[in-house]
Amino acid sequence: MDPIFLSRLQFAATTLFHFLFVPLTLGLAIIVAMMETRYVQTGNPEYKRMTKFWGHLFLINFVVGVVTGITLEFQFGTNWSRYSKYVGDIFGSILAIEATVAFFMESTFLAVWFFGWNKLSPKMHAACIWIVAISSNVSAYWIIAANAWMQHPVGYEIRNGRAELTDFIAVVTQPYAITNYLHTIFSGFVIGGFFVMGISAYHLLRKNEVSFFTKSFRMALVFSLIFSVGVIFMGDLNGKEMSRLQPEKTAAAEAHWETQKGVGFSMLVIPDERNERNLVEMFTIPKFLSFLTQGDWDAEVKGLKSWPLEDRPPVTLVFASFRIMVGLGFLFVLLTVIGFLKRNKLESSPLYLRIMLYSIPLPYIAALLGWIVTEVGRQPWIVYQVLRTNQAASPIEGSQVAVSLAAFIIVYTLLGFVAFFLMARHAKNGPEPV
Repeated sequence: MDPIFLSRLQFAATTLFHFLFVPLTLGLAIIVAMMETRYVQTGNPEYKRMTKFWGHLFLINFVVGVVTGITLEFQFGTNWSRYSKYVGDIFGSILAIEATVAFFMESTFLAVWFFGWNKLSPKMHAACIWIVAISSNVSAYWIIAANAWMQHPVGYEIRNGRAELTDFIAVVTQPYAITNYLHTIFSGFVIGGFFVMGISAYHLLRKNEVSFFTKSFRMALVFSLIFSVGVIFMGDLNGKEMSRLQPEKTAAAEAHWETQKGVGFSMLVIPDERNERNLVEMFTIPKFLSFLTQGDWDAEVKGLKSWPLEDRPPVTLVFASFRIMVGLGFLFVLLTVIGFLKRNKLESSPLYLRIMLYSIPLPYIAALLGWIVTEVGRQPWIVYQVLRTNQAASPIEGSQVAVSLAAFIIVYTLLGFVAFFLMARHAKNGPEPV
């Protein structure tokens, strides 16, 4: 058993499971804060019920996200000790700031918010949930900045056989970190919005608490419409930054093999990775890929054949993940635009409500596919052009990793079952009676 492959599989499985809860935390926290703000502004008790109902779901999601995140970080010592030794001076400092500043702030004020309903004034209580929401999104920035450094390492020097930090500001303010962060949190906002709309649609189809869930749906709808457009806009900027910094990842995402100028974009492509070509290229828009990647219709786009085989990322997985993610992104805009047109007649639109109910998983899938593009597309590097993945794993036996992988799968399966059961039961039961 290959310990490197098993370590990669374990980290991928635990990260993807953890990321099922992170983006909902980012988006739902903002929506709950908006609901409580409306309660403070209007004094309407229905907004208070909305805050408590959706806040309860947020709490369940947050707790599971914290548990899975803690175990995730242990793997840097168990499975990736050589990586930690080589770049720990940089990576560790960023994660330490995330934990000691943002994470503790959001955890503390979430407890105050949960236990302070009858102890704080309405304005102070609403301020607590806004601090939680802001801290959650600030926390995400430090994680994204650390990952962005792995994608585009800056502000360091190689000394004594390891990477040492020389410019902290350069690390946390590089453009790739900023565009990637905005793209990530906007996707989390879309997940939060679709989550609220989907559950609201479930109850509206059953004529349950119509006023309550109509208000919830409309608030989440406008929120999702704005950030669905924002995701596409930031995705375009992030894609151009990726093309500049990691051209082989762009080539894999587009299944582009030959270096050319004025490259067209084909709507339908079937890559043949083994023979370094595409079996099908149909519905091509001339020169559009050059424009998409570099903003110039005649720009040169490097093909995968420009790199040795051992330096190329896996093409089929990256290409399929990227295309499906982009397609889902445009679908979210379409669904929210339709919803905005139907916002005053939701009860009489059962087909649309059913579509939104069954669309709850789609933003999750899009977000996970985006991370597959980001991480698999960086291979064979764990730190781009600095440290290869096969040089970063711990010197342990494959059997040891197999045991921990099996343990993680069992524990995470049980944890996921409990978490989703609790969230589904609370969502199905609806808010407490007046």
